[in-house]
Amino acid sequence: MHLANSLTRTHYFMNVELKLIICRDICIILKLNYVFAASCSQLRTEADSRDIIGHPHDDKTRSYLCTICHKRFTAKSQLTNHSKRHTGENEYLCTQCEKRFSSQPGLRNHMNIHAAKYKCTECGKCFGNSSHFARHKRTHTGEKPYECTVCSKRFTTSGYLVVHSRIHSGEKPYKCHVCEKAFSRSSHLHSHMRVHTGDKPYKCSLCNESFSHSSGLQLHKRHVHSNRRPYDCPYCGKLFKTNSHLKLHVRIHTGAKPYSCRHCSQRFTWLRQLKTHLLKSHNEGTWLTCNICQKKFCVNGDLKTHLLRHSNVKAYVCNRCPKRFCTASDLKSHQLVHSHCKQFCCGLCGKDFKRKRSVIRHFKTCSDKNTLSSSPPSL
Repeated sequence: MHLANSLTRTHYFMNVELKLIICRDICIILKLNYVFAASCSQLRTEADSRDIIGHPHDDKTRSYLCTICHKRFTAKSQLTNHSKRHTGENEYLCTQCEKRFSSQPGLRNHMNIHAAKYKCTECGKCFGNSSHFARHKRTHTGEKPYECTVCSKRFTTSGYLVVHSRIHSGEKPYKCHVCEKAFSRSSHLHSHMRVHTGDKPYKCSLCNESFSHSSGLQLHKRHVHSNRRPYDCPYCGKLFKTNSHLKLHVRIHTGAKPYSCRHCSQRFTWLRQLKTHLLKSHNEGTWLTCNICQKKFCVNGDLKTHLLRHSNVKAYVCNRCPKRFCTASDLKSHQLVHSHCKQFCCGLCGKDFKRKRSVIRHFKTCSDKNTLSSSPPSL
């Protein structure tokens, strides 16, 4: 079955803060020029002749472009209604839950959920329209009606098949107008554009931190606001919140030094050590200078942390007391006050400590005492 024949009128919703509707079935793209507006109120209503796309679902010319999310429309009225999603003009109110919508069709779909018009008999979940319901039912039946003609892999939706097919064709139809980087998925381009716009729509509900990607927010919550540590070191038993942190820690035990200097034979455990070495020993790279106190740094992360202390913005809040901190590491250090966990142990006397610096300081004293006690008495 040819790919073009397998397309259906299936659309998906990206659950970002503005809930932008993005068609993922686009496979007939002539040329797309991305135009970003300075604010949500700036909407270009007509596209240039070179800027018009043929949509795979029909033969209509979609000349009206939303400059915020780049969705196209056949009529100016459709663009006007769509733009309300970005400007926040949600005038259609649900009488049951007071949720607001920018269009009547959006409200109608939502009301179908309250009315349980499309209700799954397997799990009880309700849907706003028949296409979403049909797609959901396949999660229970295991049906995958869309097959790749190259590798025979099957998919539950035509959209997934379209995206998968680009692995074989190498097609990357979504191009950034700022840096020319190309992507196989429109959602990847939208995420990438935040690098240039600085947009951070994902906000932490526990502090003031914002993130450009939902994955960044999830990692932040796990690192900063959660005490769960499911990953343990097989060498010393130390616990970690993420598998990546565990892998980095294990290098301490294995002695692995994956970062090598191209100018000399030195190797390093951490990338920041290599960057510091290149700057100090080979004058390679750029020193990063604080514009307030002129202090110099080798690593951008260290400069950012330093600038937070100047700004006195304390976005990290202790969940056990009212204290606030500039950085996640400061908060982590403070939280040991509330914890009874002592994960650092002196190898000479077996005494336990909460903090690494405490056991290092103790170890020096302890080793001096052992040296004195083991030395022969003077005659």
